[in-house]
Amino acid sequence: MEMFKNASATPLSRRAVLGAGLFGAAMLASPSIRRASAEENALYVNTWGGDWEASVKKFLFEPFTADTGIEIRTVSPISFAKLAAQKTTGVYEFDVTTLGVADVARANGAGLLETLEGHVDTSKLWEGAIYENGLATHGFATQMAYNAAKFPEGLKNWSDFFNVEKFPGNRSLQRHAARVLAIALLADGVPADQLFPYDLDRAFASLDRIKDHVRVWWTAGPQARQILTDGEVDMAGLWDSDAFGAKEASKEPIEIVWDQAVVDKACWIVAKDSPRAENGFKLISHIGQNAEGLAKFCIADQNGPMNPKSFDFIPAEVAARMPTHPEHLARAVMLDGAKLLPQLHELSTRFESWVGI
Repeated sequence: MEMFKNASATPLSRRAVLGAGLFGAAMLASPSIRRASAEENALYVNTWGGDWEASVKKFLFEPFTADTGIEIRTVSPISFAKLAAQKTTGVYEFDVTTLGVADVARANGAGLLETLEGHVDTSKLWEGAIYENGLATHGFATQMAYNAAKFPEGLKNWSDFFNVEKFPGNRSLQRHAARVLAIALLADGVPADQLFPYDLDRAFASLDRIKDHVRVWWTAGPQARQILTDGEVDMAGLWDSDAFGAKEASKEPIEIVWDQAVVDKACWIVAKDSPRAENGFKLISHIGQNAEGLAKFCIADQNGPMNPKSFDFIPAEVAARMPTHPEHLARAVMLDGAKLLPQLHELSTRFESWVGI
């Protein structure tokens, strides 16, 4: 999401694109390739390529092949558009892919996903593992970080971030409708369990109070990290790995706040009517039960595992930085793409219009 290893170092991070469904945006299309037969003992998986693919192959795909004999062949980059086109054309370039919660909800609603019920043994998974016919394996957070030298009394939540009288200074937030609207409502006192669907009028009224104090609406993780590190802004809502990056790089003391962190999840899905769907179910089941492999993948790619058992394989000092650590997750807010689905177009267009005013 920058969900992946040093993903914030790439112009188009996996975190940015996994959340793109929250804007209703289509994913990048992947190149055409010749397909294999349904009988072939293989599985085609849509991946991000690069370091992410190297990590997922090493820690999740190779153990699966070793246990099942099913060869995994990859197609990149991730493509929601191709997922949708496959169902129409019947030509399958991939059988399995990974999507963020909004795109999972969108795809499931459009009949683009195979149902996992009856194919994946949920008794062997953790509570909440299945989301809209996807296996939610890892996540990342949007959280607050601030310059403690300027605010020695400390900021504790988004209400403090929005309190420009008590905490004057330059701010930065992501130009991302769904995440920012969640933050605005939390700042206005909406309880986390009453957040979805959004009260849009209330959210934008909350944003109106802070708009003049937001110096930068960032669009890439490195940008957010840099402006906080350099002191261009005094506080920011940014991805967890960038918050820690700023803390390590800044000459000023940067404090990170875990309360009300907004967490996105990534889910593995099987494409509807894939000729190798059974192999896809086997892969998803294997990933769901490979707690150690998921732990190693998340360490490599700066995510947090959704499988609680994965923390048994993660050093305590590393786990403490992960947004899905039980102590952090208990204070976090999980984005719910299914509940936002009817609002996605409206909240996106209204937010972009508001930012541009």
